[in-house]
Formats: sequence, C-alpha cells, structure tokens
Amino acid sequence: MTTTEAPLRKAQRYAAGAAAIAGGSGGLGGAIARTLARSGANVAVTYNRNRQAAEEVAGAIAALGREAAAFQVDLRDADAVARFHAQVVARFGGLHTAVYAAGPYIEMRHIGNLEPALFERTLGSDVFGAYNFFHHAISGLRAARGVAICLGTPAMRRYAKKDILSSAPKAALESLVKGIAAEEGRHGIRANMVGVGMIGDGMFHELIAKGDFDERFIEATKKAVALGRLGTAAEIAQTVDFLASDDASYITGQTLMVDGGYAI
Repeated sequence: MTTTEAPLRKAQRYAAGAAAIAGGSGGLGGAIARTLARSGANVAVTYNRNRQAAEEVAGAIAALGREAAAFQVDLRDADAVARFHAQVVARFGGLHTAVYAAGPYIEMRHIGNLEPALFERTLGSDVFGAYNFFHHAISGLRAARGVAICLGTPAMRRYAKKDILSSAPKAALESLVKGIAAEEGRHGIRANMVGVGMIGDGMFHELIAKGDFDERFIEATKKAVALGRLGTAAEIAQTVDFLASDDASYITGQTLMVDGGYAI
C-alpha cells in the first residue's frame, strides 16, 4: 500500500457517520478526536463539566474541515447516553466508531488506606459509564459494521502499588470488550482495548498538581519502562486510529498495551 493509499483507505472507512468519543474534552480524548478527524472522520465528543475544553476540541476539528459537535452527557445516566447516541446518528447519519476515553480522577491509594465508599464510587463511575456508552452504541455500530475501542491500563498485567482504582475497573472493562467482540462479531463489529501506559499528558498534570505523582515516582516509572521514557497522548491516539481503521480489520477482542514495554 502506498503512502497516499493508506489515508484514502481511512477516509473511505470514516466517510459515512461519525466517531463518538466519550471523554473527548480530556487531554487524551481530545488527542484521539483530532487524530480521527485528520484521518477523515466527523467527530462527536462528550463532556461532563468542562464545556470550554470540549468546544475547543470541536473547533479544532472544524478547522481541519470535518464536522464536530460537543454534547454534555453524564455517562452514568443510561437514558442520557441513549439520547446522545440517537443525536449522533440523527446529526451525522450514523455511528462508525465508539471510543471510551472517559473516567474519573484516579487517587493513588494503598488498598489498606482506601475506604470502600471511594472504591465503589470510582468503580461504579468508570464501569457503568463505559457500559452505558457501549451498550447504547451497539445498534449504531451494527448498522455501520463499526468499531468499539476502550482505553485501559497496563496495570492489569503488571500491578503498580496504589493503582487499584485504575486496574480494577479496567479489568472489568477488558471483559466487557471481549464480550462485545465475541457477541457482536456476527454483525461485523470489532472491539478492542488500548492499554494506556504512563504518558505525560491528560490526567498526568492533575496527578502532579495533587501530589499523587512526584519526581521520585516518575523517575522510578521511567526505569520500569523498557523504552525509558513517558509516552504521549499522540502515540495513544495513533494506536486508536489504527484499530479503528480497516488496516486492523481482522483484529478484535484484543488488548494492545501502548506502554513503552512496562507490562513486559
């Protein structure tokens, strides 16, 4: 395939309908939205509270010549999520890709110091938010023989101390992704997970500001990563773009760790 054929192939895949990005107002979700737009996709992004960031993402996509819209959605509200997907199909003419890039702030706690209420709240927000998002996306994805992609964590394979609020919900979502792949493959739907390693974007800055990450932790993490560095939101977004494209047409039910070799 020539260098000109690859973008054309993606553009054809993305020609009808839109990609829906849950959490598209965040640093990682926004990078994914812009990358899919550069490959030819129209994009709908959700936000919970940060309307300004979501509208900035939509504006950047419009500047690339694609259609975009931002929707305020509480992903824990199943009815609201159903309305969102109906609006996407009505506005853009279909749904070809659904990406879950949302999730609550993850406090770094040892299990012995993690109160059950916080565990329940964090797990419930992430797991039920993703379940609502994908459940109501399935009818649109069936019509387009589309793709579901969920962001996960390499901590599912190599546990990091104090990271249970990340690894436990994402382990449940990995099972959800495999279930969608197994049950919906007959309708042409593919479903995969991207394990997001330590990146210097998105929630990273908030974790630094709140003291959950410090220089000692970051340097120790770099030493644990085979490539010896932090990743970027762009590297995650490019992986999502690949899995959403027809270049990955025979890949489903998989978790691809994009972590610089942390989970080896």
